[in-house]
Amino acid sequence: MTSLTLLWLPILLSAVFVFIVSSVIHMALPIHKGDFRGTPNEDGLRKALRAANIPPGQYMFPHANSFKEAMSPEMTKKFDEGPVGILIMRPNGMMKMGGALTTWFIYCLLVGLFVAYLTGLAVAPGGESVFRISATVALLGHAFTSINESIWKSVSWGVTAKFIGDGIAYALVTGATFAWLWPAAV
Repeated sequence: MTSLTLLWLPILLSAVFVFIVSSVIHMALPIHKGDFRGTPNEDGLRKALRAANIPPGQYMFPHANSFKEAMSPEMTKKFDEGPVGILIMRPNGMMKMGGALTTWFIYCLLVGLFVAYLTGLAVAPGGESVFRISATVALLGHAFTSINESIWKSVSWGVTAKFIGDGIAYALVTGATFAWLWPAAV
């Protein structure tokens, strides 16, 4: 077993390296350029949404308050007529990238903390398999979280596959960082 206090540097540096790799993937490479599409008649849609005065939040339409209501003939008709969708409303104005990037970095630190905890339980200082275990744990934290978006929110499986690819890169970076900085045997 390896104490978390011995692993503060790989936790921190893996988060920094993942942050850098994600910045390159999202800013320098065109991989995610087509993840979102515009809507037909965007101006009309924006006007209708603005008139509805929907506060920031996550919405589903048609919406039922219970399973029983969802199975009613009225709701079935609404689903059949469409449209059916999920709407995420954000506050007006440009996205505040500083806050989003800070939260992303904190998430990377959190993944690194769990990688350190689980790898530390399995591998003693100077032990083997650090890369394999730490990369696998990081893979769970970075790559598979987007699958839920395709299952439950109909996000394109192609978009999800790209995010899984990103997560594989982040897991490899994390595993390499932990293997490089793993404490020697005492």
